[in-house]
Amino acid sequence: MENKNLIRLAESIVLLPFLTVSLPLGALQHPGNTIFPQTVLSQKENIRASDSLAFNREADAAAQILEAKAAAIDAYFKRRNMPLLGTGIKMVQEAEKNNLDWRLLAAIAVRESTGGKYACQQAENNPFGWGSCKISFGSINEAIETVAKNLGGNNPNTAKHYSGKNTKEILQKYNPPHIVRRYAEQVMSIMENIGPENLSEVIVLAKV
Repeated sequence: MENKNLIRLAESIVLLPFLTVSLPLGALQHPGNTIFPQTVLSQKENIRASDSLAFNREADAAAQILEAKAAAIDAYFKRRNMPLLGTGIKMVQEAEKNNLDWRLLAAIAVRESTGGKYACQQAENNPFGWGSCKISFGSINEAIETVAKNLGGNNPNTAKHYSGKNTKEILQKYNPPHIVRRYAEQVMSIMENIGPENLSEVIVLAKV
């Protein structure tokens, strides 16, 4: 927030003196001169323009980060010839919407079905093993949306299992240690292989 305020202040400082020195001397001597209110209006418009510019810069940065995350996921799928290639952007969007680690959905899919290669045989479009492979989905996107919503604690029916938990705790509920030993550690290892959690490092990774 401090950086954004500094950007706005700096842009305003650049614009305002330019407008001030452009006033004729007569405008200062005669309060009724019509140039003065026009100049004030121009200053306000320039301030609004600088605010819009700062907002656009932030939006562009956020879009670049999202794209970098999606690229890292798809690069992981591509290197291993996994059918889920191309779903990176959807996984990142749903993870962000449900306050999940951006790598979590992809890593679970890799652990459960080798990225879609060995998805549930008794259920369609279910690369996550969701519902013990007894639940089908109309599409992969629907599966991503459903699993993300549940793991994020946003489904009232399953919120008691996942709400308010960190990534390891979510995974321990998804597949408890007494059922699959070290499941959480295995998925988190895959997450590390997909890419680092730090956003700036993700952007660097995607550009390599």
